[in-house]
Amino acid sequence: MTARSWNVAGTSAVLLFAASLVSAHHSVLGQFDPEARIELNGVISKVDFINPHIYLLLDVEEESGDTSVWRLESVPPAYLYKAQVTPEMLMGGGQPVRIEAVRARDETRQLGFIIRIHYPEGHHYQLSEDF
Repeated sequence: MTARSWNVAGTSAVLLFAASLVSAHHSVLGQFDPEARIELNGVISKVDFINPHIYLLLDVEEESGDTSVWRLESVPPAYLYKAQVTPEMLMGGGQPVRIEAVRARDETRQLGFIIRIHYPEGHHYQLSEDF
């Protein structure tokens, strides 16, 4: 192979790799509706500190008495690691929490993006800016 062929092959490989990274990530505003603010009250049953975002499962008791599970997305784990916030701290010791979020554009899913988590003792974690 000539030097030019290697350059073309190398550039192509880099562009394909970059394109795969861009397509793998999604826009918060593309998936979530900033006009559809919600407040959820429940108990955090699971916290996943995984890339690209932290996910919480929130057990919400409905008026019917049934429990629904909301999947709530948040910032990348590195943000909370830097702030020294652990998954256990987010769990809140199994106590009920109030979460401010924006709902997914697809309202058939119980999915949201967290703005703030409020705990019974009065403290809260601000996980994103207000939309």
